[in-house]
Amino acid sequence: MSKSIVKQIIELESKSLEELKAIYNDIMSKPLKTHVSRDYLRPRIAYRLQELAFGGLKEEIKDKLLEVTNGDQAHKNKIVPKKLLPGTKICKKWGEITHEVEVLKDGFSYAGQKFKSLSAIAKVITGTKWNGLKFFKIS
Repeated sequence: MSKSIVKQIIELESKSLEELKAIYNDIMSKPLKTHVSRDYLRPRIAYRLQELAFGGLKEEIKDKLLEVTNGDQAHKNKIVPKKLLPGTKICKKWGEITHEVEVLKDGFSYAGQKFKSLSAIAKVITGTKWNGLKFFKIS
């Protein structure tokens, strides 16, 4: 990173909200339309300064990000992580009870019921929301 960019980014810390808004409006393609804080503006300005100095993301990376976020159904419908093969048994001791989950081709089986996610099963077991992979210590 060039010293001038580093210096510009460091100097953002001492800028007033009005100064940050002016910088933002100068370097961004769309002006600010809402009330924002200094904490909101500083990282966005810093990123844009670096982007202007060194270039942004490559087009193929932008396309991949859009694909993932805007409806790549193969990605969104992936229910079972690759490392969990159908037939795998997952056991979790919660309180005094050991709970057993079976990995299916299209979801999970627990207590005689079919679930789309481990998170749903973790909620049934604990009564609160959990990331299923973390609850079952898979990720």
